[in-house]
Amino acid sequence: MSVPEDKNRDTPVENTHVPTEGQPPADSGTDTAHTSYGQTTDHDYDSHYHSDASYHDDPYSGQSYGAEPSTAVEATTAVAPVVASTGGSGSGTTPPPSEEEEDDDDDGMLRMSFLEHLEELRKRIISALMGLGIAFALSLIFANEMWKAVSEPAATALKALGFPPYLSQIGPMDSFQVIYMKLPLLAAIFLSSPWILWQAWSFIAPGLYKKERRFAAPVIISTAGLFVLGGLFAYFVAFRFGLEFLLGIGKDINVVPNINMVDYFDLFVNVTLGIGVVFELPIIIFFLALLRIVTAKFLLEHSRYAILIIVIVAALITPTPDVFNLMLFAVPMVVLYFVGVFAAYLLQLRRDEKSFPWMSVLVVLLSVAGVAGAVVWALVAKYGYKVVPYWPFLLR
Repeated sequence: MSVPEDKNRDTPVENTHVPTEGQPPADSGTDTAHTSYGQTTDHDYDSHYHSDASYHDDPYSGQSYGAEPSTAVEATTAVAPVVASTGGSGSGTTPPPSEEEEDDDDDGMLRMSFLEHLEELRKRIISALMGLGIAFALSLIFANEMWKAVSEPAATALKALGFPPYLSQIGPMDSFQVIYMKLPLLAAIFLSSPWILWQAWSFIAPGLYKKERRFAAPVIISTAGLFVLGGLFAYFVAFRFGLEFLLGIGKDINVVPNINMVDYFDLFVNVTLGIGVVFELPIIIFFLALLRIVTAKFLLEHSRYAILIIVIVAALITPTPDVFNLMLFAVPMVVLYFVGVFAAYLLQLRRDEKSFPWMSVLVVLLSVAGVAGAVVWALVAKYGYKVVPYWPFLLR
């Protein structure tokens, strides 16, 4: 006879032999129990105890309960599927994470294969070259005007030294190569730098989190702006003073300068692009702070070593050996260094969920600008100074 399964049990019932009257008990040395995953009642038991009128919760007692007979059967038959799904060990498997949870973890990151990355890189390079080509075509239209602007520092320096303000053409192709090839290409690099930086960022952005993509517009605008600002500083300040010093070295020893336009333009490009790259120092510091390599506190504590390195670098890239031109390169680089420290400080405030007092700083800056403007107006109106588009911007 089979023992009915308890309704509150979660494990399969072992069918154990129950001796009836007159039947000898089972051998104690033999284990007659076995595990069953089937229904523990047979037809005779089910028809005897589960009638339409009542059922017996305990088959060995004659007490009846007025409940529906299907409850016990459902509880009995429900054991087998549960145990089978758990492998008979009673421990279930962990369900896989849903797609929504995976999307939250990715936080907008785009997953691409290696070939898709190559295709995206190819697309961005072509787009950047197309933008550079359009800028080159526009620069080619104004090539003559741009060459007059580029050669103007040489003409000014030669006039100041008492020499004819002209550049020499040595080879027959020099004018064509410089005026209609190299110069428009240099101008196109400056004009298309925001577009090229945008294409580079568009290639990197799919692998970044959404919170990191917020830096796209500020980084692109700042990088392009600092690069152009460095070129303007080289043209209006550094290149002019350096050129006048170099051309005047042999003036007192009967040396007449005869400047080849190709050599002059190569020097112009090296100084302009070099200072433009140097002006990217705040962006480099910002990214180092973003990657948690440096902090604003660390940069301030070691600023003396940074200034020493900046002076050494300025001495290497300055085209003249005098201290004045050295300071023309070193002072802006030191200012840019502390601008980068300020950017790292703003990043640290954002991480700490603090705000910077922009309104107070803006009031101070406007006050300083007002005082500087008043001084310039007084010099021009009262003391006979005039404003010029090159250093020191005020001449008497």
